Amino acid sequence: MAETAPFFQLLKTCPNTSARAGRIRTPHGEIQTPIFMPVGTQATVKALSPEELEAVGAQIILGNTYHLYLRPGTEVIGRFNGLHGFMNWPKPILTDSGGFQVFSLAELSKISEQGYAFQSHLDGGARHLLTAEGAVEVQMALNSDIMMCLDQCIAYPAEYQQASEASDLTTRWARRCKQRWQAEPNCPNALFGIVQGGMYKDLRTRSVQEMGTIGFPGYAVGGLSVGEPKELMMEMAGHTLPQLPADAPRYVMGVGTPSDLVEMIALGADMFDCVMPTRNARNGQLFTSQGIVNITNACHRDDTAPIDPICHCYTCRHYSRAYVRHLFAAKEILAHRLATIHNLHYYLDLIRQVRVAILEDRFEAFARAFRSNADGTIV
Repeated sequence: MAETAPFFQLLKTCPNTSARAGRIRTPHGEIQTPIFMPVGTQATVKALSPEELEAVGAQIILGNTYHLYLRPGTEVIGRFNGLHGFMNWPKPILTDSGGFQVFSLAELSKISEQGYAFQSHLDGGARHLLTAEGAVEVQMALNSDIMMCLDQCIAYPAEYQQASEASDLTTRWARRCKQRWQAEPNCPNALFGIVQGGMYKDLRTRSVQEMGTIGFPGYAVGGLSVGEPKELMMEMAGHTLPQLPADAPRYVMGVGTPSDLVEMIALGADMFDCVMPTRNARNGQLFTSQGIVNITNACHRDDTAPIDPICHCYTCRHYSRAYVRHLFAAKEILAHRLATIHNLHYYLDLIRQVRVAILEDRFEAFARAFRSNADGTIV
């Protein structure tokens, strides 16, 4: 009998950094890592069709368990055999557990050993309970290729005791999530554990050890980019990532700017998601090879150049800065579409270039060149 291909295969590691190139196999196709995942909270990446997502190079997108559980609900999505059929997306999908959304809507929620009891933010009336087992069951109904364990998120700053208790609860929930996942015969969906611990290195180390003992196909670093200084975020990532198993994908949740991605990859991260490219696009902030362009500024009124002279996205191949600025000034919906296409193409093409550089043993030179103008605002 033929051997089953591994879920994750490490192909190359940079000799002088921890940057890695690999491959993840899922029921809906392979994912080449490092990878950035566009955020599709409501079973849609805002402003774009699935076909446009494929055109900008998206290999995998992220859906949100909390929002999709409330609307339209797993019964509706189940009629389509999951999110792929519901939203006509043929490639892999990762879903978060819903824990961060309940955390961000804390005034409507109450946490216990059992899970999160919360009121729907849609009507403020209906009450729900999201348990560790329930989070897995909802994600199974969504049929996401990669599911996340339920975790307790904490705000920054947090006292040591609070961070310790949240990390311990996350571990107990992770055990329950894995038990529910394993109870499903031949489940094709992978389950990732989430490392917590706040901004305390010893708690991060303990969480890594506990998650590794439980054992998962992949591991995420949670609780970063929650308001802490960037230096502290990088310090915690640099402490945590090298301790995660080398034979599993490493996912840093909710990060970040283009320079964050390059620096995190140098530390050993494989997967990222963030609303920044899509949200900033809708506000007229566009990422380019020369820095950040604020397209609504008056200096672009007569500019016949594309947003980025070396970009090959649909927007840059067909439209000028002057036209995109006009669309924003006129409050036309097309402004959001064209800006989002460009920003996601920039992010995904950056990650593609990073991967090629790792495979060709020139990541360090690439990173140095990128740092020379990364994230600097031009106009």
